[in-house]
Amino acid sequence: MPENESWEYSLHIPNDLRAVTVSRRTLRLILTLHGLIRLVDVAELLATELVSNAVRHTKGPAALRVRWSDGVLRIGAWDADPEPPEPPRPFDEVGEVEDGRGLALVRACADVWGWQPLARDGNRGKFVWCELAAVA
Repeated sequence: MPENESWEYSLHIPNDLRAVTVSRRTLRLILTLHGLIRLVDVAELLATELVSNAVRHTKGPAALRVRWSDGVLRIGAWDADPEPPEPPRPFDEVGEVEDGRGLALVRACADVWGWQPLARDGNRGKFVWCELAAVA
């Protein structure tokens, strides 16, 4: 499939920390098969943070969505909690602490990120997303 054709994948995941690894490996396979290997490392980091937040901080199911369109890769995670994510803190405030730096990493590594309320399969929730522009 040529790089200029749009595509989208969705992976429904249970509320299970193992889903983070499954999501990361699935994303690597998708990007490799579409010839976007140059985006894999950063995309994996971003997806790991988004899916990890969805699984660790909510009680319901989640989903990973990956979309390629017009040279932009959008990675997003849906979860069943309609509450907005905590705003990312600057890295100098996070320091060596493990919790609370996921969205700070997303903000630092993505070209743009955001969130929106979203309903899926009759469940209310939110969709947290980020974008990477492909630089040739």
